[in-house]
Amino acid sequence: MNYNQFVKQVQSVAQLNYSQEAERATRATLEVLREPMVGDEAKDLASQLPVELKDCLHGRECQNGQYFSLKEFYERAGEREGVNSTDAAIHPRAVFTVLQAEVTPGVEDIRANFSDDYQELYVACRR
Repeated sequence: MNYNQFVKQVQSVAQLNYSQEAERATRATLEVLREPMVGDEAKDLASQLPVELKDCLHGRECQNGQYFSLKEFYERAGEREGVNSTDAAIHPRAVFTVLQAEVTPGVEDIRANFSDDYQELYVACRR
């Protein structure tokens, strides 16, 4: 999938009016997603994404992941994106939905990096 298709899908799932909003949501989510990931898992995920998104997941190679709750995930993503708390919870779900559909072997393989309260993101992926 190319970058424009990825962004268009995020825009559709999140019901955003503009592609720029979907781009910001995608980048913010991926940047926060890399923080709890360990080892080279972020790099592995990045290798399956359009080239324009790979930089969002780089920079933590060979480092231990940071633990934080799903609530904090949403807060961090919303802060980076510059949106309210409602959108900060909706937009990462949209990005995870597109990741689940487009990444092989899938978002399930990075699940080990997250606590059980992240289940909400994976449930969103199956809708």
